[in-house]
Amino acid sequence: MGSVDAAQGAAGAPPVEPRPAKDDLSPVYEPKTRPYRRYVSTYALASVAFSLLWGAVLTVLLPLQVQNLEFARIFGPDSGVDLTALNNLSGQVASGAVTPSAEQQQQLDLLAQFNSSRAAGLSLVTSVGVVVGMVLSPIIGTLSDLTRTKWGRRTPYIAAGAVVGAAGITLMPLAPNLFFLVLAWSVIQVAGNAQGPLVATVADRVPKERLGSVSAVTGVVVYFAAILGAVVAGALFAAIGLASYYPFAVTLLLLTVPLLFLARDRSSKHLPHGKIRIGTIFASFIVALRDRDYRWAWISKVLLWTGFGIGTTYSIYMLQSYITPALSAAEAAQMSPLLQVVALPATMLGMAGSGKLSDKLHRRKPFVIAAAVIIALGFIVPWVWPSLPAMFIQAAMGGLGLGVFLVVDQALFIDLLPDPEAAGRDLGMSSVGQNLGNAIAPVTAGTAVALVGGSYGIVWPIAFIIVIISGLLVLPIRRAR
Repeated sequence: MGSVDAAQGAAGAPPVEPRPAKDDLSPVYEPKTRPYRRYVSTYALASVAFSLLWGAVLTVLLPLQVQNLEFARIFGPDSGVDLTALNNLSGQVASGAVTPSAEQQQQLDLLAQFNSSRAAGLSLVTSVGVVVGMVLSPIIGTLSDLTRTKWGRRTPYIAAGAVVGAAGITLMPLAPNLFFLVLAWSVIQVAGNAQGPLVATVADRVPKERLGSVSAVTGVVVYFAAILGAVVAGALFAAIGLASYYPFAVTLLLLTVPLLFLARDRSSKHLPHGKIRIGTIFASFIVALRDRDYRWAWISKVLLWTGFGIGTTYSIYMLQSYITPALSAAEAAQMSPLLQVVALPATMLGMAGSGKLSDKLHRRKPFVIAAAVIIALGFIVPWVWPSLPAMFIQAAMGGLGLGVFLVVDQALFIDLLPDPEAAGRDLGMSSVGQNLGNAIAPVTAGTAVALVGGSYGIVWPIAFIIVIISGLLVLPIRRAR
């Protein structure tokens, strides 16, 4: 901690805030006790609340909503164009099996424009939302470190996140255009930053030797929730369309309540009252990155999420416009979640095995490298074989690699915290790494698709290279093995 403080002084940063004694912070639970089990279970439920939302919206609802808006803009709301038939015609023309008529060629030109437009539209909505989250995440983390209430430091932000998130979800189906959709999704991203203080409760309350195990247990549940959210959203969309957003607003509220009331945090009103300075808030973006090891881990995380996002952002569009034979929008809405269902067993295996084994071996880096290699190799399959089975193989390999990464990544960042007493701030900055990768990914993928005339196949080699590099970047880390 002293080196960080000295660096702050040397850079003319604001003075370090008074720090509470360790015994005055949130209680660190003894393993296998009732309070420990109650906290882990309610923490998992609160995490599930947001994961259901991310799975439903990012996998199914948001891509299809953007697609509907762009289809109406380019083809006209009453055009009667059969998008599935048009995609299959495009494949036949590309293979030389069919020569299009003048009318068909005109529609194929509109199809290429549509493919680029919906990719760009989805990139815009997701990227702006992620940038909002990226900016706010360390700020909210820092504020939670400094908050003094009878409900503790983290609880106010977790509760507010659930309420604001539910409000944002109800706005989504009302969006008449991309501009309104960007605003509504940004509101949800603001709420999603309650996950920074939520994850900080793990650093606050879980013994260090149990970090990997807790991350593994909750990680499996959370990943399953994201898949369940996507499956439910796909089924609901076929029945009630964009009204599918509303059940997830209610779920977000209901699943957050148990943590707030059954695993209450200790009051923080007795802690020293550090002043919330603007300089302190802005310092939250750079303090952790001054630490060499933390910086390497953070850059690696940015690149892994960038590569993973490039390869998965347009899955529902791939099913309609890349694989042969092409699927309809309704079929893609139901098939896209199944890609994640197929990945679930491999993901659970990766999560369950890597957490305990990482703790036992006291090793983190080999698991991060292995995760990157597995994910990257998965991208090769649909690149050389553009078919539905290839998409399932890629999903399973990506799931296995991501399962290993999610568990060990969280434990790695907690191990590398430059200042454990500012866990909210520095874990918030860790979330920025994921958010930045998620922001870069759709922009990169959308630009690449546009440059090659609306073809989605270009994303696979780009994703492969970036993910491999991300795995190699953990090698210089010294404080973790």
